[in-house]
Amino acid sequence: QVQLVESGGGAVQTGGSLNLSCVASDHTGTSGCMGWFRQAPGKDREGVAAIVPLSGGTSYVDSAKGRFTISHDNAKNTLFLQMNNLEPEDTAMYYCAAAPRLFGCLKRLPADYTYWGRGTQVTVSS
Repeated sequence: QVQLVESGGGAVQTGGSLNLSCVASDHTGTSGCMGWFRQAPGKDREGVAAIVPLSGGTSYVDSAKGRFTISHDNAKNTLFLQMNNLEPEDTAMYYCAAAPRLFGCLKRLPADYTYWGRGTQVTVSS
C-alpha cells in the first residue's frame, strides 16, 4: 500500500505563492502518473495537474496554466506543485495521488488514481 504525505499548504494573500510537496513511500506512481487534485467545500474534486515521471509529460487544468508547475524528483520520490499568482478561487484542500497505470492518467480523472494522500489546505484571501 503506497502512502502519500502532503505538506506545504497554508494561508496567503492574492498574488502569493506556495510550493506543495508530496512524499511517496515507494515508486508505485513513477510507473504511471502522479497528480495534484483539489476540492473546495461543496464542489467536486478537480484534477489540477498531473505528470508522467518516466517521460516528464504533464497536463494542467486551464485555470492553472501559466501559474502552477508540477514536477517530480525521482531520487527523492517526491512530487511538487509550485503555485504562483494565487487567487481566492484556488482555495481548497489539495491532494496528492498516484495512478499505477499510465493509460489515460494525464486526463486527471480522480477515478483513474488509486492512491491518495490526506491533503493539505490552501487558503487564499483577497
